[in-house]
Amino acid sequence: MGLQDSLIIGVAGLLAGFINTLAGGGSLITLPLLIFLGLPPNVANGTNRLSILLGTFSAASGFKSKGVFVFPYGLWLGISATLGAVIGAKISIDIKGETFNRILAIIMILVVLMIVFNPLKRIATKTENLSAGKQWVGIVSFFFVGIYGGFIQAGVGFIIIATLTTINGFDLVKTNSLKAMVIFIYTIAAFSVFALDQKVDWWIGLTLAAGNVTGAWIASRWSVGKGQNLIKPILLVMVIFMAIKLWFF
Repeated sequence: MGLQDSLIIGVAGLLAGFINTLAGGGSLITLPLLIFLGLPPNVANGTNRLSILLGTFSAASGFKSKGVFVFPYGLWLGISATLGAVIGAKISIDIKGETFNRILAIIMILVVLMIVFNPLKRIATKTENLSAGKQWVGIVSFFFVGIYGGFIQAGVGFIIIATLTTINGFDLVKTNSLKAMVIFIYTIAAFSVFALDQKVDWWIGLTLAAGNVTGAWIASRWSVGKGQNLIKPILLVMVIFMAIKLWFF
């Protein structure tokens, strides 16, 4: 990996960490990029997890330092998601590269549609609800969120935001705090699956992670509302371009 590639990966990591923390979708940039740079899809998927692991730890720490921390609910969601993530990661390792690329391209377009139309906005709970029943619904739901996150990760932030706002009615700040915590917890397990199967490029992963950690820390301490309005147009253009290229890669 040359200096130019390192700079591209580092900047992509910075942007992804910022985007992941404010809303979600950073892996929609980094995962296709790693594939375009020549990594096999399952190695790109595993390598991206190292960046996600360190970036979400940075984001969760940043939110906690500002007093935004939902415990122990976040821990139970993380444990449930971990069980699903192990299943998803094992499926991802064995899937063919071309099939993975096509699945990723389709997911990227679906995420674009979700960003544009936001279909769950109308049914989201308007007030925060942490009753025992709602918590159990959340815990069960996050098992399936974990399967998806373990499989491909890309776009899982939007799924988590939709799930938490719909079930528990959290505001965006609390939702993003929980999102960072949950993804950090289940990524420990998902990353371990990829690493044990030697599907991680450590040097590229650490380069990507350096940018991701920086972007996540900055975003976690910045204005969430302004951040979403800023990143949506950028994310939409980049994702559409990469999805088209990935489909015909």
